[in-house]
Amino acid sequence: QVQLVESGGGLVQPGGSLRLSCAASGSIYSINVMGWYRQVPGKQRELVAADITRGGRTDYADSVKGRFTISRDNAKKSVYLQMNSLKPEDTAVYYCHATVRSNWRDSFAAYWGQGTQVTVSS
Repeated sequence: QVQLVESGGGLVQPGGSLRLSCAASGSIYSINVMGWYRQVPGKQRELVAADITRGGRTDYADSVKGRFTISRDNAKKSVYLQMNSLKPEDTAVYYCHATVRSNWRDSFAAYWGQGTQVTVSS
């Protein structure tokens, strides 16, 4: 099994910054995608940012481009989300996501963290 543990959420004023962290542990042979999604009550979970090993690219939601930056430390099996210039509409539960292969014979499987609340309010 694979576990994703997030940290770094909290309450911040509009215009402020937060940094989310997520560390993967467990039965890991390789990781392809590591990224962040967010969800507000009554809406679907949406992609915020993703770092994709295969293809060597990063993807961002249009609403966060220029404000959020995703980074990854493969040695630590960790992904980070630096969020700057936060807006009230960024308020959501943020979920870490990863696609992991547990051994060389397996296909990649998707895993999710437990979620961390980010609230942007004055």
